[in-house]
Amino acid sequence: MLLLTLFSTFFKIGMFSFGGGYAMIPLIQEEIIKRHGFLTTEQFGDIIAIAEMTPGPIAVNSATFVGYNVSGVAGALVSTVGVVMPSFIIILILARFFVQYQHHSITESLFRGIRPMVVALIISAGVFIGSMALVDMKSVIIWIAVFAAINKAGVHPIAAIMSAGLLGILLF
Repeated sequence: MLLLTLFSTFFKIGMFSFGGGYAMIPLIQEEIIKRHGFLTTEQFGDIIAIAEMTPGPIAVNSATFVGYNVSGVAGALVSTVGVVMPSFIIILILARFFVQYQHHSITESLFRGIRPMVVALIISAGVFIGSMALVDMKSVIIWIAVFAAINKAGVHPIAAIMSAGLLGILLF
């Protein structure tokens, strides 16, 4: 029963999340923490941090980590399959028709309408992650330093991540 719940939860997340992994975070949070109570908010924040640092899509990594945390290897497997299955099915269906209708006014309007929603979901995820990560003045200073290093000084993100980790070790 737990495996079926994991599969159906992540299938729903995969089905109703547009815009990639960061846009999925609010829905994952709602389902995993609030609806099913699989994880605490702190555990979820840790899993998101790990999912961001590991190779691969954040949605797949999150599903795998949550599934494993809840029900071991079997949970990881069904959660991962659940989150990718809707995309796989939708892509198969849409690929058949997209080339033919990609320049149709309804298709273009649909995508213009979805874009702002994706931005809102990504901002919502950023606010959630920020509230979990920016817990004191030291973490805010690290965030400002890394943001400036990447956006103003052109520091490579990998170097910024490693530097932030070192700063975390030194400051905390």
